[in-house]
Amino acid sequence: MNTLVYLIPIALSLGGLGLVAFLWALKSGQYEDLDGASWRILDDGDGEG
Repeated sequence: MNTLVYLIPIALSLGGLGLVAFLWALKSGQYEDLDGASWRILDDGDGEG
């Protein structure tokens, strides 16, 4: 029972940290061009085309 005093705040803080990281990724535009990323992985980079 004493370990819950430590584990619950740790779990809440890690969840909050994950939420902050997700919101930062949204704000910085990480999810803006999902179609472009799928096409860039197929590009061989030779510059012809």
